[in-house]
Amino acid sequence: MDAFYLPDPADPNRFESTELTRGPWSPDAQHAGPPSALLAHVLERCAPREGFRIGRVAVEILGPVPIAPLTAETRVLRPGRNVELLTATLSSERGPVLTAHAWRLRTAEPELDLPAESLPAGGHPGPETVTERAQFPSDQPIGFHTGIDYRFVSGSFRTAGPAVCWIRLRYPIVAGTVPSPLERALAAADSGNGVSAVLDWDRYLFINTDLTVTLHREPAGEWVCLDATTYPERTGIGLAESRLFDERGPIGRGTQTLYLAPR
Repeated sequence: MDAFYLPDPADPNRFESTELTRGPWSPDAQHAGPPSALLAHVLERCAPREGFRIGRVAVEILGPVPIAPLTAETRVLRPGRNVELLTATLSSERGPVLTAHAWRLRTAEPELDLPAESLPAGGHPGPETVTERAQFPSDQPIGFHTGIDYRFVSGSFRTAGPAVCWIRLRYPIVAGTVPSPLERALAAADSGNGVSAVLDWDRYLFINTDLTVTLHREPAGEWVCLDATTYPERTGIGLAESRLFDERGPIGRGTQTLYLAPR
């Protein structure tokens, strides 16, 4: 395996899922990070326009995603001169498993003359400051946890509470391609509830039903940093929120609605 998905030579909209997509909840289901990144992959190729960039992607997880072939459908839902809405769906043989809406916006040319003090600033120690690779709490020998690198600046998978964690893809999302900044961002952002878990992995489920990522700037380089916090409630509904960074500074936000339950 050299990628999370293998393209079908006979059908550009069909992708074979590899074992690298496996998640922590079931040996037969994918982690939501890879299919979210696959949605980014196909959305960026939907009627591309020079001088435009996707600023927000909202992914709805319709059910467990099997480790099986997936078919993608994309279209421009709302055309526009400066702002347009795209939609994409991933389906298995059982039917749709993920859907997404993405806002694509015209970028300013030349860039806007904005005061320096109004621009986002700040950051965290870089991934090179953390040498130990985090061990993901999974008994599966192959999965999403073996397809990426986790580097914790603070917190850990087994330490309850907020965490700062750098994440890097070790393989391309689609074989034969280089992951785009948007693909890297979505693949990483779906780990917000995992890196900042406040409930015991062995006693509780905290599964996200969605993922929304808004990027005011494309991430540069291979690493994406999550400054993540999980907010649980006794009602069984929670929220995971991640401030997103690259090695230059802030790039955006990621949020996840969580279903909480005893195992």
